[in-house]
Amino acid sequence: MGLYLSALLQGLCFAGIAFGIYISMKIFNIPDITTDGSYTLGGVVTGIMLTHNQPGWLILFAVMAAGAAAGALTGIIHTKLKINALLAGILVMTALYSVNLTILGRSNLPLLSLPTLFSVLNVLTDPNQNSLIILSLFVAALTLLIGYLLKTDFGIAMRATGNSEQMIRALGVNTDRMKIIGLAIANALTALSGYLITQFQGFADISMGIGVVIIGLGSVIIAETLINWLQITSVWLSLVLVLAGAVIFQLVLAFTLDIGVNPNLLKMVTAMFVLIIVGLPRLTSSKA
Repeated sequence: MGLYLSALLQGLCFAGIAFGIYISMKIFNIPDITTDGSYTLGGVVTGIMLTHNQPGWLILFAVMAAGAAAGALTGIIHTKLKINALLAGILVMTALYSVNLTILGRSNLPLLSLPTLFSVLNVLTDPNQNSLIILSLFVAALTLLIGYLLKTDFGIAMRATGNSEQMIRALGVNTDRMKIIGLAIANALTALSGYLITQFQGFADISMGIGVVIIGLGSVIIAETLINWLQITSVWLSLVLVLAGAVIFQLVLAFTLDIGVNPNLLKMVTAMFVLIIVGLPRLTSSKA
């Protein structure tokens, strides 16, 4: 039971990545690989600021600002220099490795003895259950904030940019600016996941972001499958399903460990699981 509770907690921590991938890939149709670097950036900034005893609100602001800057840089390279979005993300992600290593100063930074977000509120004696309450409140507030943003005029313009760029440009909207802001928001949310997972696991690591884009992509694909199956058009319900996708993804990985799969094969299992959820709807539709 503890394994599945831990998976649930990790799924909630990865909600920011899922929301970020949802914004970049499903709203703007931009395959943003900056995710791997901005996730680590969030964890690195969190770790360093915790060791310097900075207040929690300042750490949160700094993490989101750093992630937003990384995303905005990708957006500027893509829109202003007319470089393919995938290549722009790879360039920024590669540069961020050096940035993260410079900030961290080492490959790994333990934080177990430091106060974190999860030690601020002690409602229950069990640390995992206490973390569940804190994460649930945090992620619920985040979901409401993103849902509200996407329902505003600015959010509608963002969604229209992804759906029909030429039409929204004809209405006087600066689509380049929309893409830059959208990627900034997406990577700020991704960095937020790094902020949460670093405090949850008790360390920051330079390689913590390797392959993390697969987690976000898998979560969004699960959500997209459910959205299409249930024919959901509501933004709020779509966000809830994206969140559910992040949790389901982690629970499936926990199940593979629970049945005795070698942990060394976990990355391969992750890739196979994403392949299945991507390919299965296409196979079933082609047979139909």
